[in-house]
Amino acid sequence: MRKLDYPPLWLLVCVFVAWSFQGPLPEIFWPGVSLLIVAAWITIASLAAFRRARTTIIPHQKPAALITDGIYRFSRNPIYLADVMILLGVSLIWGSALGLMLTPALALVLDKRFIKPEEARLEAAFGAAFDEYRARVRKWI
Repeated sequence: MRKLDYPPLWLLVCVFVAWSFQGPLPEIFWPGVSLLIVAAWITIASLAAFRRARTTIIPHQKPAALITDGIYRFSRNPIYLADVMILLGVSLIWGSALGLMLTPALALVLDKRFIKPEEARLEAAFGAAFDEYRARVRKWI
C-alpha cells in the first residue's frame, strides 16, 4: 500500500466519490469556484517554495530543507490545506452532501498518514529550528 499512499490519490478518490454522488444539496457554484482558485494559488505558491528550497515534495522522504518562508509563514501544511479546499470546493459546486461529509475525513487522513509522520521527520532533521517554527505557525491555518 505504501507505493500508492500519496495525498493526491486520497484527494482523487474523495473527489470521485463526491462526483459520483452529486446532490441532494443545492449547487453553490461561485463559492466553490472561489475555493478552487484559492487552493490553486496556495498549491502553486507551495510548489514554488519547495523548488526554491530544493527539497522533496514527496511524502515519506527525508527533507533536505525546512521551509519557513512564503506561504509557509501562515501554514505548516498549505498543500494539504489546498487539498481539503479542493474537495470542499467541488462538493459545493456539485451539491454533494457525501463530498461535504468526506471533507473532514480527508483532513483526518492527511493529518494521520502524512502530516504527523512528516513533522516527526522534520523534527528529527532540524531539531530546535522545527520546534520554533511549529510553535510559531499553525498546522493548517
